[in-house]
Amino acid sequence: MIPSDLNLRNQPIAGAMFVLGSSLMFALMGACVKTASASLPNEVIVFFRNFYVLLMMIPFLLCRPPRGGIKTGHFRLHLIRSTAGLTGMYCFFYALGHLPFAEAVLFSFTSPLFIPIIAYLWIGEPVPGRIRGAVFIGFAGVLLVIRPGTEMFQPVSFVGIISGCSVAVAMVSIRRMSASEPPARIVFYFSLLATPVSCFPLFVSWQSPQGETWIILFLMGLFAVTGQLMMTKGYSLAAAAQVGPFSYGIVIFSALMGQIFWNESLDWMTALGALLICFAGILTTYRSKAVPATPGTWHGSEDT
Repeated sequence: MIPSDLNLRNQPIAGAMFVLGSSLMFALMGACVKTASASLPNEVIVFFRNFYVLLMMIPFLLCRPPRGGIKTGHFRLHLIRSTAGLTGMYCFFYALGHLPFAEAVLFSFTSPLFIPIIAYLWIGEPVPGRIRGAVFIGFAGVLLVIRPGTEMFQPVSFVGIISGCSVAVAMVSIRRMSASEPPARIVFYFSLLATPVSCFPLFVSWQSPQGETWIILFLMGLFAVTGQLMMTKGYSLAAAAQVGPFSYGIVIFSALMGQIFWNESLDWMTALGALLICFAGILTTYRSKAVPATPGTWHGSEDT
């Protein structure tokens, strides 16, 4: 007997494992970014991330072309999505190079807190009271992490928060075109637009990678593509409310990697703030309309 499409899309355990696996891949990608940032400018790392992802996605798209080909009727939305995603990527990678690893990752995952606000301002989507409460809890967690007005405060934290806000803009733009644009087409246009645009800063900041840094940059792209594909597979197997919370596994993986590789540890206030941000993000995902999981957006949902 051939399984029905409904059964294929009702596998929450398998879906959760794929999403959790994608979280590990994205954490490894972030670790590669942080390692490379010790010897390369941020602009060079962003370019190679986009270049390698585009290079690796082309064979995949040739073997499995998106429904309806690559022609789109939503180029303006693709442009907005790509601009926001690339901005988020620059900010996120910069934060990775200047903040403790887990904190930088955590700030990028503030995007679910901004999505209801941006969706309300942009497309007039109502924000239920429970969502407003979750957003308030999440921003309380952000304040616990950044601690403005204390000696622990680092202004670069705001760069990390901007990455989360940028990812939210990208996700809302994806929501607006998701009815007619398959994920593969959205990925294609992001890579197609982001790669050449990220070339321009290289004219003033180019620095040639040396030795093992080439391997780190390649692994960065490999982990990004693998994470994107695993995330998409996970969301195709079950509802977003069932598997979405597992994307926050990246916070745990990042905390462990920060401790192992850079001897970074979270104090109790940062840990409490992280719990509040994750709780609020899960609550907004569960209560609000599902935002399609689309490869090419990370972070905060999408690799940016």
